[in-house]
Amino acid sequence: MNESAVARFNRLADLPLQPVTPSRQGVGGFFRTAGDIWKHRQLLGLMIRRDIKARYKDSVLGLLWTLINPLVQLGVYFLVMGQILGAARGIPNFAVYIFSGLTIYGLFSETLTGATGSIVANSGLVKKVYVPREVFPLAAAGSALFTFSVQVIVLIVASFTLGEPPLSWNILYFFPSVAVILVWALALGLLLSALNVYLRDVQYLIQVLLMLALWSSPIVYAWTMVGDLVARAHMPGWVLEVYTSSPLTLAVLGFHRAFWSGATAADFPEHLLLRMLVAFVVGLVLLILCQRVFARLQGNFAQEL
Repeated sequence: MNESAVARFNRLADLPLQPVTPSRQGVGGFFRTAGDIWKHRQLLGLMIRRDIKARYKDSVLGLLWTLINPLVQLGVYFLVMGQILGAARGIPNFAVYIFSGLTIYGLFSETLTGATGSIVANSGLVKKVYVPREVFPLAAAGSALFTFSVQVIVLIVASFTLGEPPLSWNILYFFPSVAVILVWALALGLLLSALNVYLRDVQYLIQVLLMLALWSSPIVYAWTMVGDLVARAHMPGWVLEVYTSSPLTLAVLGFHRAFWSGATAADFPEHLLLRMLVAFVVGLVLLILCQRVFARLQGNFAQEL
């Protein structure tokens, strides 16, 4: 090796190491990560499109499954819960009521399920190239939003078809409902996606929790029924408050307020919009905390995968 090459290697050895990833320390690491994700926004868009296409790859009906699945689910709940078990007798416009609740629940369920398994599903990329690892749960959320948007269109068409179009200012409750669901689903999705790398049982546990979430939200029954049950059982008032303060419950009630024309003021808790605002702010704090945990755990993703 000649003298110039030795000198060049010595100069390189004296240079300080520069990290290629943004610092993840402190609360400021959340905003640096957000900036890093923004730099990779084109990759995020490509991953969302890839997830949508891959979901229905080699399928004859393709994207029509985004309509078939919720419509079949609506038919089952409407027939079994509404007609056979009689829930429809106590809830006017039961079809719109149940479909609006199932639509916003579907966004939460699909986002959380997709985000939880996203790191493991993209293990090849995680081990080979650097991208902000948060991109993978975000891509799952983007794919879920696409499915959700299709189902919202079906919900609106169904409302007009049944002669109960959502033409009042209450339709604006759509936006805080979606915001609450997204911030909580992303927060929990980030946390669970990191835990799932180390403990694969998490992706199966989440299915059980989502089933419990479905039945613990006023989707196939009215919120007022819970209040009546609390009163009949002489439970303390805070039981109903805790139930109502669930982010999923608030989002479902917001969707009912937006699309269910058979509602009256008595069908909703007082200060619903304020409750949703509080849930959104708490969700933002939780999102920052969960991203901090995600950042601490992601260092060993490649080894664990």
